Amino acid sequence: MSTRQDSAPSPPITSKADLIAWIAKGEKPADAWRIGTEHEKFLVASATHLPIPYEGPGGVLALMQGLMARYGWEPIREGETIIALKRPAGEAGGTVSLEPGGQFELSGDPLRTLHDVAAETAGHIDQVKAIGGALGIKALGLGFTPEATRAQMPTMPKRRYAVMTRYMPKVGKLGLDMMYRTCTVQVNLDFSSEADMVQKLRVSLALQPVATALFANSPFTDGKPNGFKSMRGEVWRDTDNARAGNLPFAFEPGMGYERYVDYALDVPMYFIYRDGQYIDVAGASFRDFMAGRLAKVLGRPELSGIEATIEDWSDHLTTLFPDVRLKRFLEMRGADGGLIPHIDGLPAFWVGLLYDRTALDAASELVKDWTAEERDGLRNGVPKLALDTPFRKGKVADLAVAALEIARGGLVRRARLNALGQDESAYLGPLDRMARSGRTRADDLLALYNGRWGRQITPIYDECAF
Repeated sequence: MSTRQDSAPSPPITSKADLIAWIAKGEKPADAWRIGTEHEKFLVASATHLPIPYEGPGGVLALMQGLMARYGWEPIREGETIIALKRPAGEAGGTVSLEPGGQFELSGDPLRTLHDVAAETAGHIDQVKAIGGALGIKALGLGFTPEATRAQMPTMPKRRYAVMTRYMPKVGKLGLDMMYRTCTVQVNLDFSSEADMVQKLRVSLALQPVATALFANSPFTDGKPNGFKSMRGEVWRDTDNARAGNLPFAFEPGMGYERYVDYALDVPMYFIYRDGQYIDVAGASFRDFMAGRLAKVLGRPELSGIEATIEDWSDHLTTLFPDVRLKRFLEMRGADGGLIPHIDGLPAFWVGLLYDRTALDAASELVKDWTAEERDGLRNGVPKLALDTPFRKGKVADLAVAALEIARGGLVRRARLNALGQDESAYLGPLDRMARSGRTRADDLLALYNGRWGRQITPIYDECAF
């Protein structure tokens, strides 16, 4: 999740047009499109396999301090508390932030090629392993905690998480599991115009369950099989449906920036940020905020007179959790966390589909006649069955093969070569093997558990460690 930093005062919002303009400002010509990848890892103690706390000699803070001391990362603080890391001004490398349960996230820089993304990921993982190894910390690539219970997960001292932790149980059964026990890989991609955004949004929403199936990597909970291949995907079905899901309105006539803004205006808020503090306004809508109704809606006179700003709007958009999120770029949010081939494969899948016009048109053709019921059926089915989920006369595996063929063509046409002369389609190899075999990473882990592991979960801490 985003890490808030103090900045210059933000201008007040004068009308809905300001909110639309804020999103539209993200438009870029195709030669300026970039790839931003975010990936989360679970951190556990090597000796006990328990999640590590924030403080202590083998804690998250010690890991961040080690990265600062050896690799020059700089702290981002709330008050005196280090909650994230950034590179020195002018240096590449993105930012490191903490999810609620101590999941360690790299939010990468916007990069030109998938080769650049792979190099960034490899460099980050090497640093985490070097410092973490000395501290007795392992980083795991999974979508859900395989053994630790919710009660065993630590709490990170990031103030916005306190607001969310209070609110989540009011709006879904699994919101706290989402916060504290899931990891994801996400890719952020650009658009050139409103029409381009709409086409990409529709394709990526329709195919997001295919990505969830391909990247299914969370078949264990509390030390045993949970009946799902993507438990993380299942958690999102009952987290907070007012702010999550597959956005059915996106497929209706008239979809554009304004329609997304109208949706976002009515999603309940979590907080507003003033003078370094998060003020809990959970439950009121941004529409209420813009109209000056926070105090009345929440019954809190102290909120009277607080004016909504553009920075508040930017913050609010980060608290919406649809399967594809629109800000000044599009965020693909359907994949479980995983190891490096998994992290490199996700941006390859989406860049191949969305950053080449021929591929985007072919992907649009693939999904254009899917009904709302079919899209919902895919989203509801793939957490349990992944590539085996039925669809029309076949399975999601068939959709995955078709989508990957389109993506491969898109990446070949991009013709972005590395030093060995390879194009970006090389990163699709592991996905091709899964799609054609119908076996996901979750299937392989379950086979190990029922076979060589002797129905014991302990070997996963080696099998899924970076």
